[in-house]
Amino acid sequence: MSYATFHPPENYISKNLAAAPPPPPQPPSFTPIVQPRELPRQRLPESFNLVNPLPTTFSLPSDSTVSLYRARMDNRNVVLRVLNDTANATERHSFLNFASFLAQLGPHPFLPELLGVVSLRAPLVTVMEELENRDLLSFLWRCREENVTPPCEMTERRIFTMAKQVASALEFLHSKGLLHGNVRARNVLVSRDFTAKLWGLHGVYSRKDQGAARRDDPSMKKWQAPEILAKRPAGPSSDIWSFGILLFEMVSLGEAPFAEIPANELLQFHQRGKPLKRPSNCSNALYSFIKSCCQFKDLDRPSMVEMGRKLLSGEKGASDKAIKASEKMSIEQYLLEAGYGETNSYTVF
Repeated sequence: MSYATFHPPENYISKNLAAAPPPPPQPPSFTPIVQPRELPRQRLPESFNLVNPLPTTFSLPSDSTVSLYRARMDNRNVVLRVLNDTANATERHSFLNFASFLAQLGPHPFLPELLGVVSLRAPLVTVMEELENRDLLSFLWRCREENVTPPCEMTERRIFTMAKQVASALEFLHSKGLLHGNVRARNVLVSRDFTAKLWGLHGVYSRKDQGAARRDDPSMKKWQAPEILAKRPAGPSSDIWSFGILLFEMVSLGEAPFAEIPANELLQFHQRGKPLKRPSNCSNALYSFIKSCCQFKDLDRPSMVEMGRKLLSGEKGASDKAIKASEKMSIEQYLLEAGYGETNSYTVF
């Protein structure tokens, strides 16, 4: 990634935007009715301060047309989602529709805040708040290390608190008839004060607005409910299953779930009624909650209301003792155990 993304040629707009025909309209089932705030014309990309590529724990090969940068705007940290110069008309259309989708969702304390867009000139930019502790998975891995800056510590009480926040965002989505479909630590962002906010919303937009088919992605299988693995329709309880896996990730400080089971054998494993292994630092109350979320039959899983009660009760009685792990995480081993496959190349930052 380079800063060159922010300096398109002078004729970029006339040649690449104005002349590009829009894609044929498709009637969406979830019509964006709210437009995101257009940043003032003087808020051009080159006026953002301290622009740098956003560091990530590891990057898998992707055909994504979006690059991520961190920057300063109005005396606060922001993340810039920048559409690359190579994007075609359909991709530009989708990029702006996703921003409209986020605006229509409306603000929620445990969803990342959409601050505005630059849509009247290239490059197209969506501006989001930055969550300084980045994604929860990398946060959990840093909690395995000694003397890290900024300080990083996970306790059982913090697990319940963060889980309550994610559950609140999930309930908000469900109330709008939306399924998340990919609840996992990589799709939770953590603020400077350890507030958890649910992300990974592009899949929600793609399925609901564009009617995109569900991806058969091997790297999602370890988090997917049995009914999805069996190619049956997903429902709100499918997100509850994944929420239980998220709790496992948190208490294990970022271990891959079902690490010993090949992804293509998961459905048979679940059909035999086998539970997730219990992490060494997991209390009886938390492990019982994880198992209740990960019941094979979707009707046996708790409702969002039941989950809220259990999380509140668990938070009150939880320990404040720091959870420890014996070793740093090996990303190579993690990718294999999480089902990404042996052939995936990756980059460590």
